[in-house]
Amino acid sequence: MQEVLESTLVLSRIQFAANISFHILFPTITIALAWLLFFFKWRFQRTQHPVWMRVYRFWVKIFALTFALGVVTGITMSFQFGTNWPLFMERVGNIAGPLLGYEVLTAFFLEATFLGIMLFGINRVPQWVHTLATLLVAVGTSMSAFWIIALNSWMHTPAGFYLEHGVAMPESWLAIIFNPSMPYRLAHMMLASFLTASFFVAGISAYRILKGDSKRAPRLALTTAVVLAAVVAPLQMFVGDLHGLNTLEHQPQKIAAMEGVWDTERGAPLLLFAWPDETTRANRYEVGVPKLASVILTHDPDGEIVGLNDFALNHPPVKPLFFGFRIMVAVGLLMLTLAWLSVWHLWRRGNLPAWLLKGLVAMTFSGWVATLAGWYVTEMGRQPWLVTGVLRTADAVTTQPSAHVALSLAAYLIVYAFLLWAYLHTVFHMAKKSVAVEEYETKSLQEMSAIANAPVVKPAHSGAML
Repeated sequence: MQEVLESTLVLSRIQFAANISFHILFPTITIALAWLLFFFKWRFQRTQHPVWMRVYRFWVKIFALTFALGVVTGITMSFQFGTNWPLFMERVGNIAGPLLGYEVLTAFFLEATFLGIMLFGINRVPQWVHTLATLLVAVGTSMSAFWIIALNSWMHTPAGFYLEHGVAMPESWLAIIFNPSMPYRLAHMMLASFLTASFFVAGISAYRILKGDSKRAPRLALTTAVVLAAVVAPLQMFVGDLHGLNTLEHQPQKIAAMEGVWDTERGAPLLLFAWPDETTRANRYEVGVPKLASVILTHDPDGEIVGLNDFALNHPPVKPLFFGFRIMVAVGLLMLTLAWLSVWHLWRRGNLPAWLLKGLVAMTFSGWVATLAGWYVTEMGRQPWLVTGVLRTADAVTTQPSAHVALSLAAYLIVYAFLLWAYLHTVFHMAKKSVAVEEYETKSLQEMSAIANAPVVKPAHSGAML
């Protein structure tokens, strides 16, 4: 029986990870892309230059597609609370339920109400109303992130509650919402969204340019995106440092796993590479910079970092956190480098060389890689707790047979693989189609201009027309 429950636990965790991994891909684009759309629309309303409308019209289609997939995949998240984790809502539903309800009432309804105007009302309502609708959709996406991050952060650093017969009861909603890690997680997630969306826009725009689109619209979108990325990337590093200090204070075992620190030590090195071995509880093949981990985490070269051995096996798995953190940081540094290189070329030369355009295309979905790596570090770093100090993951899992979970997991994976393929195919198809459409429109305009400017040839003998 114990082996069956363990199998159910593992499969349920894999299923939830698959669902959250697929779902998070789309909000990380739409949260920031909505603000970029508002910027494009605002620029059009200010300048009345048609190029801004062309940029807006292309990207609002991409937004609609991405938003739809985000909504559909989000439904399965709440569905799984009942099917795979029934004790989650039983134990902490008095807090999780209202927070999810606030997200629906204040964010999703706002998005749903004004999304219709944003998508279909551009020629049916005054321009200022349409611009306002675009702004409110952007506000709605950000509010949605606010409530979801508030709940997720509370699961990591719960506050403002008391336990009554093992059930969490709210005591202070202000303390629940603004729990110790919430501001840092929210800022980190919002900046991650802006980085993801900026490279998404830059990559697709670079793809259009490489396919022969010589119009101004993709170049304008590309310039906007890389400038945004160049500004956001260093801000993300600063916020990430603050988030790390907060995590060290409230979840020191997570930091120890991320840095591969087994024994408490002062002046801990920053390991560029190592192979954590949980059997021997030591690292192999260490390559590190002396004292740099203590400098980064405590801002003191002799700062102390508590080791994993001090937590009596009550700590998260080490390898996923150790490598996940390094993948996130490496991708972030690559994004920073590419964004700054792009801005420098645009400033000095006014355009980007082909190799840099190809690099941006290759990095189109780099934000997804960094976000998923960071999300795995965050969520696996909470283990073995589902809600830290309140509910263990193993205690909340369903008692359904593991075969049932395996069947639903297989179905999810098949559907998600198809949806992801369809999404990527559609996005690049729309990019190719936009090039063809613009070439046709350009040719038509040239022909119309040639006809309009053609000299009028008068007949030699006017009487011949009589």
